[in-house]
Amino acid sequence: MALLRDRVTASSITAAARALDYSRPAVSMALAGRYEGRLDRLAQRVMERFGGVECPHLGVTITAQDCASNRNRPLPTGSTQSFRLWQACQRCPHNTDSGETPSC
Repeated sequence: MALLRDRVTASSITAAARALDYSRPAVSMALAGRYEGRLDRLAQRVMERFGGVECPHLGVTITAQDCASNRNRPLPTGSTQSFRLWQACQRCPHNTDSGETPSC
């Protein structure tokens, strides 16, 4: 919801709704906590359209959810590449140490 709120603050509810292919009332109700539809689908669409973290290790933009997953997983022992990614994630500026998905 933080990503959606940021987008609405930067533009408008109408513009955010259009970018998500959702109705303005649906976005308004979601922000107010009264959305009766599938909030998981809306959240997924928000992440797809507005979420993204520039991964300094991979050099690409990944979803905030993938960033949190990489950062919070247990120490990998089966692959050098996985270990290096995990190690980079521990030192990353996007690492909030809270276990939450970053809202970048």
